[in-house]
Amino acid sequence: MDDMTDGRAGRTSRKTSSAEHHRSMPNEYQLYNELAGWWPLISPPSEYVEEAAFFAEVLGRASHPVRSVLELGSGGGNNAAHLKSRFTMTLVELSENMLAISRRLNPECVHHAGDMRTIRLDETFDAIFVHDAIGYMLTESELRQAVDTAFAHCHPGGLAVFVPDDVAETFEPYTEHGGSDDADRGARFLAWSWDPDVEDTVIQTEYVFLLHAPESGTTVVHETHRTGLFSREAWRQILRDAGFRVDVVTERNTEDRPPREVFLGTRPPC
Repeated sequence: MDDMTDGRAGRTSRKTSSAEHHRSMPNEYQLYNELAGWWPLISPPSEYVEEAAFFAEVLGRASHPVRSVLELGSGGGNNAAHLKSRFTMTLVELSENMLAISRRLNPECVHHAGDMRTIRLDETFDAIFVHDAIGYMLTESELRQAVDTAFAHCHPGGLAVFVPDDVAETFEPYTEHGGSDDADRGARFLAWSWDPDVEDTVIQTEYVFLLHAPESGTTVVHETHRTGLFSREAWRQILRDAGFRVDVVTERNTEDRPPREVFLGTRPPC
């Protein structure tokens, strides 16, 4: 169990994982399928006000005015619910169940079902936004595919914003919890993230969901998610290789958690 208390401070390189044989794609997790109807209670849109305001400010740093934004891995649309007042949002999400949640929340936004590694739309955008769904890229190869997708859809002079939850140099095991109620139902969750193998690029999060509805009582669901963990230099190199000019900013927030490092890629003008 020593790995579960071993921080990653100072670690700058990690071996690329060959763990595709045990992986699940995001749309195969219960959270994004059978449990998708609980998403607005597990992660309410109201909790995204502060971070969405920060990301809107970051998107506004592009060298050209930003009007259109493509969000890759948009989930239930919680960030878009706040960003859409400032930008015209086009949302791409792998899970049809999560798209259904987002369409109800954001009917004015364009929605596409697709994989951020491979989707190609016949248009470009002033900016690209990739929130924590980027974490489901488990290898540097997959991360490169997602970054290439962002570059392919970014106007010359446009900006791509990537928001990984963690980077290898600062990762330490952590827990989080949350949830909320509506008039009839309630949901709570506990999440525990740790690194079972410091030699690869994958960390693990154990989720426990407690879901209460009048007709079914209380149900307990457990599942394990695997997400990618990459060094700052890996992030920078992959963005450079795609053709972006790279910058990094630190998230500004008042939440009880460390601020995230946000990677910015500017596509050079033609």
